[in-house]
Amino acid sequence: MNDSLVFGYSVVLVDVALWRFKLPKKDVSRLLLRLAIFAVFTTSIFAAGLSPFRQATYLEASLLHEAAQALKIFWWLTGARLLTLALDTLLLPQAWRKQRLFQDVFGAVVFLAAAVAATAFVLEIPVRGLIATSGTLAVILGLAIQSTLRDVFAGIVLNSTEPYRVGDWISIDGVEGTVIEMNWRATHLLNSRGNVTIVPNAAAAKTNITNTNRPQALHGVTVSLEISLDERPGTVIAALECALAGARSILPAPAPFVQAKKSTLCSIQYEATAFVDDTAKKTPLTNELYDLCYRHLAAAGVNLRPPGVSSVTSVAARVEERLLRRIELFSAIADDELKMLSRCMVRHEYEAGQVICTPEVVPDWLAIVDSGVLSVLTEQPAGAIEVARLGPGDTMGETGLLAGLPVQVKITTLTRSVVYRLNKEDVTPLLRSSQEVTHRMCRLLSQRQDTLHKMAIKNAAHGDEDHASFHWLLDKIHRLHALKF
Repeated sequence: MNDSLVFGYSVVLVDVALWRFKLPKKDVSRLLLRLAIFAVFTTSIFAAGLSPFRQATYLEASLLHEAAQALKIFWWLTGARLLTLALDTLLLPQAWRKQRLFQDVFGAVVFLAAAVAATAFVLEIPVRGLIATSGTLAVILGLAIQSTLRDVFAGIVLNSTEPYRVGDWISIDGVEGTVIEMNWRATHLLNSRGNVTIVPNAAAAKTNITNTNRPQALHGVTVSLEISLDERPGTVIAALECALAGARSILPAPAPFVQAKKSTLCSIQYEATAFVDDTAKKTPLTNELYDLCYRHLAAAGVNLRPPGVSSVTSVAARVEERLLRRIELFSAIADDELKMLSRCMVRHEYEAGQVICTPEVVPDWLAIVDSGVLSVLTEQPAGAIEVARLGPGDTMGETGLLAGLPVQVKITTLTRSVVYRLNKEDVTPLLRSSQEVTHRMCRLLSQRQDTLHKMAIKNAAHGDEDHASFHWLLDKIHRLHALKF
């Protein structure tokens, strides 16, 4: 008999060690091994003349009696643990297993049932009185921990309905973050500042929850602007629609839209909404949309000022002069030279779908977009690929005007557009009179060429990578415009 007890306790120690160190590492292998150990444990108990369903029969040896009783209690607890592990491995979905709530709740119920069974069968203590007493204690305990119980039951509801999962970016009553843990009491969120916010399950279950990960690959971005009542809403909405058309990362469906949200005594609030396929694109798109909205509103003549502030007439009355002042190429030009250059600009209007440039063309003009959206395409083995979109204040044709190189891309209008042109003979005197302006333009053109090479757009006539270098372009400008310095 002593040998059987020693063997039984040895099996218990092996089982505890496997449970403690989670061996083997694979769940199914661990479950099968523990089933085999439990079968050996059960066989050893019955082989020793013991039964988990009744007290030990050898009451004359108190030490052996207590050891046998404890071994049978271990059998009930081991069975409860094995049942919990089987549920965890075979029945629960992977998402529920990560959240641990159902395992904890079910494990607590199973262990409580095992403890009651061990009390009734092994110790032969009447459970009716125990149940009656425990019921009273349960009422007292429930009143004491009712807030915790609300969190537990709310956690069961949240885990069963799954409004969010671990890894989702959610907003719970204004608290935003990535779900990093869901347990029986609370949901843990990692916010954008790197801090962990703990939201009790009871609070999450009774408030509004926004899950930005559902539906997948569809995330909305909205920018809001307040425009003075002096500006016509139709003009503002048309400008904001052009701003949406200028962003390449926007999904075509659902279609982006603009709406006048509400009106106050001194302004109207407009919202421009678009959709992307990745949450990582939301912040860059938001920043890009604010910039595009500013440029297209300015191009439409919408006076941007704080609501309620009276309009101030701009000193520069000419559209051409205002347009030149917004371009980095001409930032080093003096005011008098800028005014003279603005008088040489020629206005061109294009309808949507018109082609302005083709890759083989060497333009002798510089085009400046005043309004509208233009698409820049390059031909690749897989077909035409859009590499950029141009809007108000963007330029094109620098390569031909400054260095006599083809544009290397195809440029078409996506919306009705207005473009101003400067001819080569109008820019050459400016380059001859200012070395600083020449170097600035060459530097910007060099950066543009380097960007094109990184996009794998190769110059058909000049395939050498050094052709995008500053000195090579400067030499081309000197030769084309007959510069002396």
